Amino acid sequence: MKKTVIDGLAHPWSMAFINEGEVLLCEKEGDLLRINLSSKQKTIVKGFPEDLFRPITIEAYAYPQYTYPTSLDGQTIWGNGGILDVVLDPDFSVNNKIYLSYVSQKQDNFALKVVSARLIRDSLQNITTLLNPGPYVPGLWHFGGGLTIHKNRLYITTGERLFFEIAHQGLPIAQDVTDARGAIYRLNLDGSIPEDNPDLGQQAAEGMVAFGIRAAQGICVRPGSDEIWFSEHGTRQGDEINLLKAGANYGWPNITSGGYRTPDYAPDSLPNPIYTGPQYYWLQTVAPTGLTFYTGHEFPSWYGNLIVPGLSRGSLWRLVLDGQTIISVEELFTNDHVRSRKAVQSPEGRLYILTDEDNGKIVRIHNGQN
Repeated sequence: MKKTVIDGLAHPWSMAFINEGEVLLCEKEGDLLRINLSSKQKTIVKGFPEDLFRPITIEAYAYPQYTYPTSLDGQTIWGNGGILDVVLDPDFSVNNKIYLSYVSQKQDNFALKVVSARLIRDSLQNITTLLNPGPYVPGLWHFGGGLTIHKNRLYITTGERLFFEIAHQGLPIAQDVTDARGAIYRLNLDGSIPEDNPDLGQQAAEGMVAFGIRAAQGICVRPGSDEIWFSEHGTRQGDEINLLKAGANYGWPNITSGGYRTPDYAPDSLPNPIYTGPQYYWLQTVAPTGLTFYTGHEFPSWYGNLIVPGLSRGSLWRLVLDGQTIISVEELFTNDHVRSRKAVQSPEGRLYILTDEDNGKIVRIHNGQN
C-alpha cells in the first residue's frame, strides 16, 4: 500500500534521513529542504552556492548539425537541473557534514558539481568543491549526480551530457577517459584521490574508476558487502542495472542492450576494447532512477531485494538476487503508476519513494498494518 506523507514538493530528486522523523530533501526546482515528517514543516536550507541552476523548459539548445527539439513523441522536453542528490557523512552526528551534487551554471553553459558542507541548523557553511567534471557546455541533459558512501569513499555518477548521441563526433564522450563525463568517480571524503583507485591511464580524469556510461543516476551500496550497484538510462530501451567494477568499461555507446535515437549512428571505437555487460536490462523503457536495497522487516519476503523506481510510465520494480545474479523481477503497483525519482529506506527500515511531479510527494510503502 502507499501513503502520502508530504506533498507540495517541486519535483523532488533525493532524500537523506537525519533521523527517523527528519529528512533533507533535494528539489529539481532548486531548493534544499529540511522536513519534519511528523509536523510536515518544510524549511529551506540557506546558503546554497550561487551557481546553482534552476531548470527551465528547453526551447532550443543547438549543437553542430543537431538541435534539441521542443518536443519528442508529442511530449514537451524539459531540461534537468537543480539539486540532484544529498548524502550524510558517516560521522554526521559529530561533524554535521553533508555531500551534495547539483547543476552548476556559467552563463549559458552547465556542468555537474559536487560539494561538501556543514549543516548548521538551517544553513550551509564551510562549502568545499570536491568534483566539478566539466566542461561547461550547453544542454541540460544527463548530469548523473548520484552519490553514495562506502568505507569513507564517496562514489559519484556523471552522465555524458548528450540527448542525441550523434551530437558528438569522433571517439564517444563516454569512451574517452580524458573526458570527465560518462563515468563513475571514487574520492576520499575530503575530495582527494584514493591511492588504490584503478589506473585508467596517465591522461584519465582524476578520480575516475569506471567509464562507458551514458546516464547513471542511481547508485547504492549493497548492505553487508563491498558491492556497489547503479542504474543507467538507455536511449530507446537499453535501461540497465550494473555492478560497479574498478576499471570497467560499460560499453556505451559501442554496445547497448537497446538502440540509438539516430538509427544511422555508428560510433568510433577504442582499439581492442573489453566491455562489461549489465547485471540486468529491461526490454521496455523504464528510465530507472535512485535505487536502494531493502533491509527492513515490514515486508519479510523483500529482504535483500533491490528496489528500483522508474520515470517512464511511473513503474516501480523489485529485483530478487541470488549472489550477484538477478533471478526474478516484479513490477509493483501496476494499477497505481506514478513517475518516481528515488527509493529511500529510513534508519528503522521504512521504505519511501519520491514522486517526480509538479506536486511532488514523499510516499511511504507499507503493509497496511501500521
